[in-house]
Amino acid sequence: MTNTIADIEEADVILITGSNTSENHPVISAFVKRAVTRRGAKLIVVDPRRIKMTEFAEHWIRPNLGTDVAWINGMMHVIIKEDLHDKTFVEDRTEKFDEMKAVVEKYTPEHVESITGIPAEKLIEAARLYAQAPAGSIVYCMGITQHTTGTDNVKSLANLAMLCGNLGIRGGGVNPLRGQNNVQGACDLGGLPNVLTGYQAVDNLDAIKKMERAWNVTGLPTKPGLTVTKMVPKAHSGEIKALYIIGENPLVSDPDLNHAKKCLSNLDFLVVQDIFLTETARMADVVLPSKCFAEKDGTFSNTERRVQRVRKAVDSPGLAKDDWKITCEIATRMGYSMSYKDSETIFNELASVTPSYAGISYPRIDHEGLHWPCPTPEHPGTPILHGAQFTRGKGMFHAIEWIAPAEVADDDYPMYLTTGRVLYHYHTGTMTMKTEGLNERVPESFVEITRGDAQGMGIEDGERVTIASRRGEIQARVRISRKAVDGTVFIPFHFAQAAANKLTNAALDPISGIPELKVCAVKLSKGA
Repeated sequence: MTNTIADIEEADVILITGSNTSENHPVISAFVKRAVTRRGAKLIVVDPRRIKMTEFAEHWIRPNLGTDVAWINGMMHVIIKEDLHDKTFVEDRTEKFDEMKAVVEKYTPEHVESITGIPAEKLIEAARLYAQAPAGSIVYCMGITQHTTGTDNVKSLANLAMLCGNLGIRGGGVNPLRGQNNVQGACDLGGLPNVLTGYQAVDNLDAIKKMERAWNVTGLPTKPGLTVTKMVPKAHSGEIKALYIIGENPLVSDPDLNHAKKCLSNLDFLVVQDIFLTETARMADVVLPSKCFAEKDGTFSNTERRVQRVRKAVDSPGLAKDDWKITCEIATRMGYSMSYKDSETIFNELASVTPSYAGISYPRIDHEGLHWPCPTPEHPGTPILHGAQFTRGKGMFHAIEWIAPAEVADDDYPMYLTTGRVLYHYHTGTMTMKTEGLNERVPESFVEITRGDAQGMGIEDGERVTIASRRGEIQARVRISRKAVDGTVFIPFHFAQAAANKLTNAALDPISGIPELKVCAVKLSKGA
């Protein structure tokens, strides 16, 4: 997030897109609701489903799946045409405005309506509201990123924020909500194939030399590795023989699960490190039991870039160990002696090689966390990014054309599927489905559909149906819902017994490598 969670309450207008905030980020949704109900902030929700947040919205805009670039370009078209953009910000702090302007010129409200299904007048009203706000906050999640055009979607939102001068100010920003706890921290500390800690590129020779000195090694690789969406297919082809999976359950969460299972089955050796025996762990040759968050000391870096202490609350069961201790033992047995006194020693090392964390230490975050970048021990942290300038100097507009989803509905598969989460379960259910009360609330998978679509197919509420795509099929119970939109069904992806990801498309964003989990073509039929 460019701004803090609390800062959302300072916004005059909040635009939420690709985020079922009240179910997936209920704490953050409370900040949005307070901003609306107590401060009079105006809320724009862009979502194909009638999610709970629409009840608080001044404008609810309902686009067709996979049309985000089109409606964002359409809003920018209106803002520029009506001279509502922040000309001072654009002139002083950005570049390539004219190239972007030339592309959005053809995205008239009427043209956008033909692509997205959004009524032209509703698009115009929302564009005016966002553009005229003294401070506008954009909040998004995986409904924006999990597309073959996910990178384009994010860049388009950045375009919109820059166009209206909504970066580097209180109540503004472009604020992605992370999908899992400490995803931000994992990325910060090098859990990506193309960077070292603090997003230092692996081909940055100065950064490589710094790491080599810290670790007393030579010859660190300078070429990017593979994303997980590229690793798994290489297991199928035999290019990857062994895989070590830590804290993930790809046999429920990966797209095109039938293919993913074949890929993992083709490995010579599979290691899984986790706190429970997940569907993936059951396939493993070796399972390494690790501690959960409440059983260890360390830090988490949350969605607002705040680095916070995590302290052991209870003892761990059985043979479970700290993840870092498992890593150290494996490294030592493989010939590199790796030993640390405790988690604080590890943090001190990473701070010494990571410019954005250099000023953070355990004593400084003993009571309250700090936002990176925090480059020196005296630095107060940076709650709001891009205050004076962008990291690259001037912010760059991107001229982006809308591209259709990788798979569209046709006569064989006439409906669209989108997937997501429900309030009572988390990710692949590894933890939440061990809780009786949560299982009572949502005991099994379901397919959410409109009453009109259900009646057209002769399907009753609560009836079991078969949902099929070009990749597989599952059975689930029908839930007729006001949230649904005609022509589109929604299935939560938590349930291994009726895994929505057996249906989803593994087509990837060519830049980020993220699969298109949010849109694919399906057909429904009465269950056997």
